[in-house]
Amino acid sequence: MKRRNFLKNAGMAGVALSTTPSLISQSALNNLKMLKPSPVAVATWNFQNATKMAGTMLYSGASALDAVEKGVMIEESNLKNTTVGNGGAPDRDGNVTLDACIMSPEGNAGSVVYLKEIEHPVSVARKVMEETPHVMLAGEGALQFAIQQGFKKKNLLTEESEKAWKEWLKDKEYKPIINIENHDTIGMLCIDENGDMAGACTTSGLGYKMNGRVGDSPIIGAGLYLDNEVGGAVATGMGEAIMKSLGSFLVVELMRQGKSPQEACEEAVMRTVNKDPNYKDFQIAFVAMNKAGEIGSYCIHKGFTYAKYYEGESTNNPSSSYLNE
Repeated sequence: MKRRNFLKNAGMAGVALSTTPSLISQSALNNLKMLKPSPVAVATWNFQNATKMAGTMLYSGASALDAVEKGVMIEESNLKNTTVGNGGAPDRDGNVTLDACIMSPEGNAGSVVYLKEIEHPVSVARKVMEETPHVMLAGEGALQFAIQQGFKKKNLLTEESEKAWKEWLKDKEYKPIINIENHDTIGMLCIDENGDMAGACTTSGLGYKMNGRVGDSPIIGAGLYLDNEVGGAVATGMGEAIMKSLGSFLVVELMRQGKSPQEACEEAVMRTVNKDPNYKDFQIAFVAMNKAGEIGSYCIHKGFTYAKYYEGESTNNPSSSYLNE
């Protein structure tokens, strides 16, 4: 499809999306299915190395599913990122435990929680999705499955993370840090050259969390959700708040009802703001993309950004926010 015609059709779809919610399940959805925008990769925070990996793959003909997996794996291996994968900050007992999930264009999903000693939990999550009848595996069961699938055990507690943990033990003070939340989850959405969408989310969770704590990142509908007919969303920030609203699912459903990605993200954040009197004490943020490749993001506190790779250009983009202090 020529770009001029694509933009014309995208505009027509946008008009349909802005009308009554009933239209989204009929003509607007049909228009979105027909659109095949240029491939695009988007991720929470300034993880441009991850989106560049995914985007380069997409423009080489890779599927959205392969791209999101390989993209977030960049941060799982990044020892300088103490919030994802290898080198992640441990819980208060010194255990590095990882959570991840992945969703395919067909709506299939896989997830692992409280996984130890495996550098790439997103790849284990994909194996859960593709090789088992289940969606989620946890703890020792997830580790056993990973080993059976050929993954190698590895000590994920680096010297730097262990030193920081021992320093934390001196005071054992725990409180969220705005725009850090003691972690920066990476959630990623991709559209491939066929117009199909996939998503992934991976994290080591809150630094110095209670042993056994699991946040929103591996929960389908909370940290990640997508519908290949409508679009997808990923979340980051205080996982407990995101889980209470099933934020990513909410964003996608709002897009299904006719809202733009930006409008959907804003309403999802406002659900938390309106219901939690302590909302100023933590950050939550959403990034959404619809089938036309339109992107929106919103957060409580100023400072959240998202990375995007589109037509060879990699950018870090500031998100609008409810509070602008």
